[in-house]
Amino acid sequence: MSDDLLTRFKTVAEAHDGIQVKGKKMPYTAINGNMFAFVSPEGELCLRFDEARRAALAARHDVGPVLEYGAVMRGYVAIPVADDADLAPLFAESLAFAQTLKPKPTKKT
Repeated sequence: MSDDLLTRFKTVAEAHDGIQVKGKKMPYTAINGNMFAFVSPEGELCLRFDEARRAALAARHDVGPVLEYGAVMRGYVAIPVADDADLAPLFAESLAFAQTLKPKPTKKT
């Protein structure tokens, strides 16, 4: 994974109140117990959207389903991001979608 992408991801995420980047091997963000964005070990920025928006973005960027550990990550699309002007609004849109999801209890260790 590229240090540049990780730095950009953290900058955009932390611009939103209460959003922190978690995870070392696979950095991710979550709200109300729902993960909505992550940087894959392969260096892809993956964002979560409703199915219609995910399909539109996948077609626009000509990308297939997001696969992690051999499983399809439903609702996620890998976004090739050229600059932060593209990243910030897509991240905000993904966050807004995640806020509509039913909260999940988080596990505290």
